[in-house]
Amino acid sequence: MLEIAYPFELDGRGRVAQSPYETHVRQMIEQVLFTNPGERVNRPDFGCGIMQLVFAPNSDELVTATQFLIEGALNTWLNDVISLEGVQIENDDSRLVVTIQYIVRLTQQRQVSRFSREV
Repeated sequence: MLEIAYPFELDGRGRVAQSPYETHVRQMIEQVLFTNPGERVNRPDFGCGIMQLVFAPNSDELVTATQFLIEGALNTWLNDVISLEGVQIENDDSRLVVTIQYIVRLTQQRQVSRFSREV
């Protein structure tokens, strides 16, 4: 099964690029993680807003709050697509690394995806 690729682009034939379903699920998770609430038209509450937390003082409390924030956003927006198993956060100066373990509901495949952003 193929889905529209994220970010949106054209393939070599001038058509909308596609990606395999498991890759598409990973791309949907990335969209939820790195979209700030208020950025999406007609979906003002979509997203997680974790990029704002990169500048917060690094602490155990921040890591715990970020985990809850991510778990809540993924369960809200992708609960019908994935079964979330775990979230790990690493915050190192201006770098945020999020590791998510989940099961793709359609295929029952366990996946581990790692996302990072530098500011």
